[in-house]
Amino acid sequence: MKTATRWLMAGALAAFALGAAAAVAAQREIRVEGSQVAQTPRAWAYEIRDGQRVPRANRVTAADGSWREELRQGTCTTVKEKTANGDYSETRKCD
Repeated sequence: MKTATRWLMAGALAAFALGAAAAVAAQREIRVEGSQVAQTPRAWAYEIRDGQRVPRANRVTAADGSWREELRQGTCTTVKEKTANGDYSETRKCD
């Protein structure tokens, strides 16, 4: 009976240790060199800043249905524009 209890306690302790190690590893993946946060993956439509979701692109829509959207990725900026008559243009500028 004591042997079974010891094995259960050892298993519980091992599971706790593995869970704690996984949590630490996950936290280390988020942090990069000091307190800088790793970049949000490119496929996401938002960035995470100070723990909050912030839209990655700034879209301005006019009353006539035209819009202009600026999306920055690192040092590059992509500008997407659509006019009221449906013409679409996309330009990319890197500094």
